[in-house]
This record gives sequence, structure tokens and C-alpha cells, in this order.
Amino acid sequence: MRKIILVALLISASSMILSCKSETKKETVVSKEKTAPYSLKTSKNSIGWTAYKTTEKVGVKGEFKKVNITKNGDGNSVKEAIHNAEFSIPVSSIFTNLSDRDFKLRKFFFGVMDNTSLLSGTLVLDDENKGHAMITMNGITERLDFVYTIADKVFQLDATMDLNKWNAQKAIESINEACKELHKGSDGISKTWDEVSINISATF
Repeated sequence: MRKIILVALLISASSMILSCKSETKKETVVSKEKTAPYSLKTSKNSIGWTAYKTTEKVGVKGEFKKVNITKNGDGNSVKEAIHNAEFSIPVSSIFTNLSDRDFKLRKFFFGVMDNTSLLSGTLVLDDENKGHAMITMNGITERLDFVYTIADKVFQLDATMDLNKWNAQKAIESINEACKELHKGSDGISKTWDEVSINISATF
């Protein structure tokens, strides 16, 4: 009787050990997702801009600290990663080195626009050095033409944005009123230009 019980226990223990081993093997199997050699999600991205004030057209530089790649953005080359990449930029991430100016831009410029907590768009490379972006701002989607270069693993984009294409005159007047004295030049005229220079880079 004791022998029968002993054999039963050994069989039971063996089955438990085998079961544990099979479970352990299952746990160690990890599915590896393939990643593209170039990805905007992991590259170092810089979104810079220069706005202009006074009749002398004095530049005011700033940037957006955050950009989200919402679709595409991967490829076997820099061009593949950039072409057709869709993005969104929270306007809350605006940065000019002056907190008071950042607040005014958020409230008196973007804040008076329609549905503009985010700037969104798609990048399209048309040929070897020209492209365009479809930018949505103030509830309007318009084309922004740009020139670009690719040097080694660095993509550089330059464009000039005409804010009138996005019906931003109300926002321009609002920020100019909020910064009236600061936007006065030597002639005493307060002016905010409807032109903004855009500089974007991605280092892979």
C-alpha cells in the first residue's frame, strides 16, 4: 500500500515539475516588434519659430517644447520617416524664455482662435528639396510650402508662414493690443507682423 502511495506521489510530483517547466517556457517567450531604422518618435525634434514686431521688423524667437507624432513617421531612410508623417503640437508647450510672453501668446493669440489647443498637420516631401505641410490652425487647414535639406541623419525644414491664410488677423490684433507698448518701435508705432518664420529639425 505504501509503495502504491509512493508511486502516486512521484507521478504527481513529476507532472507538476513538467507543468512548471512548460509554463516557464511560455513566460519567457517575448514577441519582438520590428522597429524601423528611422523614427520621428525617437528622434530629437526641434520646432522653432520667429515672429516679428515693430515697423523695423524685430524678430522674437521661440519654440514648441513638445510634438506628438500621431501617424506614420517611420521608415528605412530619413525621407521615408518624414514623408506623410502626421503630427500635433500642444500650444501649451510654447516657450520664449519669458513666462509673461508665453502666457500672453497662449491667451491673447492662440486663445482667441477656434479649436487651437493643438496645431496639427502632415509633412509631404514633393521632390529633393521642396515639400509642403497641411497645417490645421484656427479651424482652417491650409498648405505651407517649405524647403528642406537632409545632411547625414539630420532633416532641416525652413518656411515662411502667412498667418492671413489661417484667418488669424483677429489673433494678431489681440496679441498686439496685449503687447502694445512692447511692440512699439522708434517711430512710436505698435505693430505685430502677420509673417512667422518656421524652422524645424529632426536628428535621427
